Amino acid sequence: MTHLTLTQPRPFIRSMRLTGVLLLTLSAVTPASSVFVIIPGIVSQAGTGALVSLMAAALVALAMALVYAELASAFPHAGGEYAMLGRSLGPFVGYVFMGMNLVGSTLAPAVLSLGAADYVPAVWPGVGSVPLAVAIVSISMLLGVFNIRLNAWVTGVFLLVEMLALVLLAALGIFHAHRPLAGLLTHPVILSAGHFAPTPAAMVGLATAVAIFSYNGFGAAVYFSEEMHEAPRQVARTILWALALTVAFEFIPVVAVMAGAPDLRRLLSAESPFSDFLLGAGGRTLDTVVSLGIALAIVNAVIATVLINARFLYSSGRAGVWHGAFNGALVRVHGRFDSPWVATLLAGVSATLTCFVPFHLLLVMNGTGVVVMYVLLCLGAIAGRISGATDHAAFRMPLFPLAPAFALVALAYVIYANWIDPQVGRPSLIFSLVLLVLAMGYFLLLRRRRGGILSMSGAGEG
Repeated sequence: MTHLTLTQPRPFIRSMRLTGVLLLTLSAVTPASSVFVIIPGIVSQAGTGALVSLMAAALVALAMALVYAELASAFPHAGGEYAMLGRSLGPFVGYVFMGMNLVGSTLAPAVLSLGAADYVPAVWPGVGSVPLAVAIVSISMLLGVFNIRLNAWVTGVFLLVEMLALVLLAALGIFHAHRPLAGLLTHPVILSAGHFAPTPAAMVGLATAVAIFSYNGFGAAVYFSEEMHEAPRQVARTILWALALTVAFEFIPVVAVMAGAPDLRRLLSAESPFSDFLLGAGGRTLDTVVSLGIALAIVNAVIATVLINARFLYSSGRAGVWHGAFNGALVRVHGRFDSPWVATLLAGVSATLTCFVPFHLLLVMNGTGVVVMYVLLCLGAIAGRISGATDHAAFRMPLFPLAPAFALVALAYVIYANWIDPQVGRPSLIFSLVLLVLAMGYFLLLRRRRGGILSMSGAGEG
């Protein structure tokens, strides 16, 4: 019977503090992309009720941030969610989620990069979406090989540009307000046959299911925790700060634009409401500058995502889930840059290949993986408290089990909302189920190869 040998590489140097990891985490969240790419769909669905949806989604995100903070504080490892789940719910769940996350993490950079095609033509007319996406991923991959502190500075500069674009958008709305905020919140309206009508509560609920995704990414801090000073304490603070800043930089500009739009009917009917508002309020030059800022925000998000994926692959090699030689390659750390350079190159190459997959198919394949992950993390937080696996965590969420219980109820509704969407939601749920079955099959094969001995030791040790 063949047993796999777990590879124990040289540990990362802890060179990062809260600020550096926070910059990388916010870059992965990319608030500007959410405002200009995700939230327009929420506005189209719920009208001014999008504000209520975003507020409700922020409550769900807060519950999930508390769950993340406790689990990450207990298990601050580069494997991220799979390492936390493996130690709270057991190796079976950890390794099965690892298999599911392997696909989702590969697709994410391509989804982001292809989305840049909507904004780069404003400054580079005629550029093709696929060549542009490949170029963005390639640049991100090469940057990822360098020291993580350099990447934190690069993403920090790009993030500053992104945040300035959102501040500018908010300022244009606030200084040209045409309607009070109270009315937008207490009497939300939607366009129906060209006329205003009260937004149905069901529409607000369905829009909330989408709005949850606009805040996602705050948990990415855990992937950098092995390179962070005082990780058990600082990673929880980083996650909570990342969520707070994300909500502020997404919600405030949306409120400002809805209050400041001269023609609310035109805003709600527009395919790109925030871009149209910017063009009308600031002119063509300002719109072009902000479009460049959004493009940089997407590039920034791809850089951060490639860094995250590289650490995920590094941790999977350390856990010994692949062939021995492949495991050894994945855990190679560059002697000068202290980066998992082979894992980074693999993360970049795999993401480059997925840039050639049709965009709609990418959305289907990548759509509901976050929901599955959130559900498992909530169960992991509850199981960790019951078993005592998280008793040593430096951060303990208040009012337990309110946060995971509330999130589970909300996520059940999100699953329902996806199921009644035949275009993206339902196919995505089916695809996630197929991934789950395939990952379970690989787990059973891996356990057989190890002679029935399989634990999370080595998965996230640092």
